[in-house]
Parts: sequence; structure tokens; C-alpha cells
Amino acid sequence: MTTPRSAPDRLLAVLGTFDHEHPALSLTDISRRAGLSLTTAHRLVGALTAWGALERDPSGLYHIGLRLWEVSALAPRGLALRQVALPFLEDLYEATHENVALAVRDGTEVVYIEWISARTAIGVRIQVGARWPLHATGVGLALLAHTEPEFQAAYCTEPLTAYTEHTITDPGRLRRALAEVRRAGCAVSSRQVTDDALSVAAPVRGAGGAVVAAASVVVPVRDTQIPALVPAVRLAARGISRALGWQPRPGPERASV
Repeated sequence: MTTPRSAPDRLLAVLGTFDHEHPALSLTDISRRAGLSLTTAHRLVGALTAWGALERDPSGLYHIGLRLWEVSALAPRGLALRQVALPFLEDLYEATHENVALAVRDGTEVVYIEWISARTAIGVRIQVGARWPLHATGVGLALLAHTEPEFQAAYCTEPLTAYTEHTITDPGRLRRALAEVRRAGCAVSSRQVTDDALSVAAPVRGAGGAVVAAASVVVPVRDTQIPALVPAVRLAARGISRALGWQPRPGPERASV
């Protein structure tokens, strides 16, 4: 027997119907995607719209409302982190004039919370709010490499989705890549999401020293000078880390950021 969903579960199901592929939905679409009756969906959508979590446009379609944006601004790993990081990301962009990103980990996925690009930069399948598996991107590798060993071991036992023939799908290869990230202090992900793009990423540390985010630059594979990109990305990540309160330990220069 199926356990009836609670009211909070149904509300979250309504909000969960929206994503990057479905930013605007009709009431019928919401009902179908949330698995709710039209009557229930109508009641919940009305409550969410009255609160400001949803907005209805003149055509009758619903969109995520500004009230949720206001609430999300309070998230320490969202807009608050973005505001601290933005000056350093802008410096990285000025130094490269390529795609620059900031991302955080959410479970087994990486979520992009900032993205700076130019019309001349290579086109990629990334935007603010986009999610990708940790193993498939530079920022994801930088984040995964600094998770607990138990988490890494569990991640490597799960199927690793391939997006190109270059995507890391072998657990042994992924473990070696993560060890190299920890050794070098940065991650290089080549042609894992698209065949023409490469990313260089470095971990960002919070005040306590734990890795809380990753910064990266995404460039065309052709004629890429990785040795020139690595110091620039690491410098940006180090700057963000210091702005968050991180202090490197005394002694020889560490490769962790």
C-alpha cells in the first residue's frame, strides 16, 4: 500500500517540477509532472503563488517567483558565497577572457552558482543552476577529490555516466585522477562533457580549511596552454579562500589550493 504524501511533500513536488528544461509550466503540466490531481495542484499552486514562490504570467504559465530568489540569497553556499568570490572570478576572466565558473557540491552532483562568459568564449552546456555528475567536470573532480574517502569509494562503485568517449567511466582511472588532483592542487578535465572543451579547476576552502567550492576556467581544447592556466585558476581559488577566512598553515607552500 502506497503511503500518502504529506502536505510538505506535495508542495516540494510542485516546486520540483521546474528545472532548466521546464522554466515555465501550465497548471496541467505541474499536475502531471508532480503526480498530483489537478484539484490538488491548483490548491498548492495558488498557495505558492500567493506567498510569492511562483508567479503567473499573462499567458497563464507559472514561473519560479522572486520570493524564492530572496530566500536563496541567504544560503551561505549560494549567493553569499558568490558575492565573496565574484571579484576574484572577474579577475580570472580578465586574465583569460574565457568561461569562468564557481561551483559547489550537492550530494553526487556539482551545482554551478556563478558563470562568466564572453561571446567569443567557447560554447558549453553550463549555466547558473546547472547540475552535472562530479566525475564529468573539472570543478566536480576538484570537489570530489576532497570529500571523505568513504564517499569517494562509494561514488566509484556507482555507474559513471559517459557524455563523450573521453568521459571518465572506469573507477580505477577516476581514483587515479582524484589522487592527482590532491597532489597537484588542481583538476584538469579534458573533453568530458563536449569534445571541444577543457576545464582547469581548483578547490576553494572555507575558514575552517574544508573545501566548500571550486573555481574553474573552461577553454577550447585546441591550442590550450594548461601550464599557463593552472596558476591563474589556483590564484583565484586562493583569493576566494582567503576572503572566506582561510589561512594557509605556516611552513612550505602547500598544493592544496
